[in-house]
Order: sequence, then C-alpha cells, then structure tokens
Amino acid sequence: MDDHRLTGSTSAPSASPGIDMAAPTKVQPRVVLAGAVGSIVEYFDFGVYGYVATIIAAKFFVSGDETAALLLTLATFGLAFVLRPLGGILFGHFGDRHGRKNALAATVVLMAIASGMIGLLPTYAAIGVGATSLLVLARCMQGIAAGGELGGAASFVAEYAPNEKRGLLCAFVQTGALAGSLLASLVVTLLFTVLGDDLMNDWGWRIPFLIAIPLGVVGLIIRAKLGETPAFEAAESQDEEESAPLVELLRDHWRATLTCIGLSILLFSAYYVVYVYVNIHLQRVVGMETRTAFWSTTLCLAVAVACMPLFGKLSDVIGRRPVFIGASIAAIALPLPGFMLLESGTAGAILAHVVLGLIDSALMGVALSAYAEMFPTRVRFTGIALGFNLGAALAGGTAPYVCTWLVENTGSPLSPAWFLIATAVVTLLTAMRMRETRGLNLKTVAA
Repeated sequence: MDDHRLTGSTSAPSASPGIDMAAPTKVQPRVVLAGAVGSIVEYFDFGVYGYVATIIAAKFFVSGDETAALLLTLATFGLAFVLRPLGGILFGHFGDRHGRKNALAATVVLMAIASGMIGLLPTYAAIGVGATSLLVLARCMQGIAAGGELGGAASFVAEYAPNEKRGLLCAFVQTGALAGSLLASLVVTLLFTVLGDDLMNDWGWRIPFLIAIPLGVVGLIIRAKLGETPAFEAAESQDEEESAPLVELLRDHWRATLTCIGLSILLFSAYYVVYVYVNIHLQRVVGMETRTAFWSTTLCLAVAVACMPLFGKLSDVIGRRPVFIGASIAAIALPLPGFMLLESGTAGAILAHVVLGLIDSALMGVALSAYAEMFPTRVRFTGIALGFNLGAALAGGTAPYVCTWLVENTGSPLSPAWFLIATAVVTLLTAMRMRETRGLNLKTVAA
C-alpha cells in the first residue's frame, strides 16, 4: 500500500507497471455530450421545482399562512438533497464495480420517471394528504437519482479527457447542469408569458415536469451507445475493481472526501441561492413582477453557462486551487452589496443577479476536474458522488429554505447574503489547504 492510500492524500496515484496509461490526445464530442445530458435532465427537473415552488405550495400543502406553505414546499425541495448521498453511495458502488455506463443510464431514467410523476400527481384538493405524500416520494426518487448523476458523469468524462484539457471538458458536464437550469427557467418564463398567471396556476405548471420524460428518453439513447472508459476497462482487465468502494474510500481517502465536501459547500449554496432563491426573493421581498424575475434568472443563467467553460480552461492554465480561492474570496466580498443592489430597481437587480451567478459559474467550471483528480479509478465514482452530494445536502437543498426563513424571522432582506458568506469561508479554508492536481494522469489502475 503506497503513501496515497495510507494518508488519504488528494494527489493522484501513479500508474501500475506494465500498463499503458498514456492519456488520449482528443475526446469525441459524443463522450462530453453523454456526460452532460444527464446533468441537463437533473438540473432541469430540480430547477422547475424551485421555479414553481409558490404554485406547488398552494397545490400540495394546506395552510392559512402563505409563508408557512412555501417553507413546507422548500423543505420538500431540501428532502431530495438529504437522499443524494444515499444515491451517491448506491450508484457509486455500482459504477465502481460494474462500470460507469450502466449506472449513468439508470440515473437518467429514474430522474425522468420521478419528474414525470410530479407532473401527473393529483393535488391536495383532490385526494388530501395523499397528494403531499406522493410529492414527497417523487422528490425522494429525484434525490436518489441525482446522487449518482454528477459523480458518474464526472468520472466518465474525466477518464476520457486528455490531462491538459480535463478542466475544460469536465466544465462542459457542469455546463449541462446550468443549461438544464437555464432551460427550466426559460420554459417556465415562456409558459407564464404565453398562458398567464391564471392558467399557469391552474394546469400549466405541470407541463415542465412532463417535458422531463422525453428529455430522459433522449439521454438514455445517447448514453446507451457509448462504451466504458479506458481507465475502468484497464482496472477491470487487471481485476483491480474494489469490492467495497465505500469501505476503501472512508479508510484510505477520507481526506480527499472531506476536501470534496468542503469545496462543494459554497458551490451548492451559491447555486441554489442565486439561481433558485433570488427568483423568489425578487418576487416576494423586492416586489418584482413574476415574469421580470424569471427573465432576470434566465439572463443570469445564460451568462453563467457561457462563462463556465472559460473557468474550466482557466483552471487548466493556472490550476484548480487558484480558481477555488478566487471564487471564494469573491463570495465573501460581493453578496452584501449584491443583495443591496437587488433593491435598487430592475437594472441594478439584474446586474447583481448576473454578478453573483458568475461566482458559482467559476466554482462549477473547476469542480469536477478537481474532484476526479482526488481519487483513484476504483473509488472515483463513489468518492466524487459522496463528497459532492454531502456538500449538496449540507448547503444546497437547505439554501432556499434557510434564506426564506432568515428574511421572515430577521426582517432583513440582506440576511441571505450572510448565509452565502458563511459557506464561502468554509470553502476558502478548504481551498487554501487543498493540493494542486492540475494535469495529473488519471489513467491508472492501482493506488
């Protein structure tokens, strides 16, 4: 057992003797597309739930208090994140034992089924508490599916990617995530524009959830046509798959797992504050018209999607660590003036929204390549999935709830900024202690 396994180091292991571990010089576009398509489906589904949260609150929860109903809806939103680590363990075990391809196909199917289910559910007015229970079940299914998605997609693309382009290519997987949120925002915005508030509240809210079904079918078709990664095939040919990936991960790579969690804290808090909660904030606290708030979110997401590959490429040039540190410092300095600017009128609010979105764009652009470089092949899927999703459970699903609660109980529209700042401090401290991994060769069998 070498030093990497003894210390739980985040440095990548070296290749086994006698095995050609040369990295490929280029990656076929369909490999990147296969990695990104599941993220599109996942974040489309999660985004839609957040964007129609106020409608869901009225349809599935009974309360004379509008804020209480919204908090219950956001608590159900957060429930899916609690189950994401479980999904990461289940799909991570399968993916590290039996390959990335089949695990990724299963995640996209389960997510599409769960989202389509929400679109077909009867409301509380029709069947009472049974509707609430079915909504919770669907969200649990979404959480388990999401838990296996990005860990598998990151492993898949990273193991195909040339060492010097891994940041850029893994950024496209995360671009798929933001593209899914952008698509969700655009669909909901257009539906509000075309149908109007009354029809949208009546039945139009179901349409985005039902769209997830054909999206899932497309994702399954794309993923079903791909083979396994060279790194996993090499491990399989040498009988180096780990029989209990979670056990080895917690025994030998616990430091890397903690690093992954710490780096994910800000990524997820920023994502769900900026792209989900701010939309609610603009409507309920600032008083912005619904469609204007959705167009602000859509523009914010569009800019973030466009910039994310640039941040991934930047990490290939200057390293993963500097990008994490820079984004964390920005997330400490900018939230307070940003939330002040949200109160300054439409133009100022949109500008603040876009600037805050760029912080998360930088984090998402660098994250998956950095995480993939922290773990050896035989536990990579499990390591990324567990660390990433524990960060999601701690700071992602809770973010809209916490921010809504803070504003309601403190009376300060700036209070969500302090939540962002607190999570930024955690990620900054983690980034300052992480090892630089840019350019490491992942085509390894043994660690």
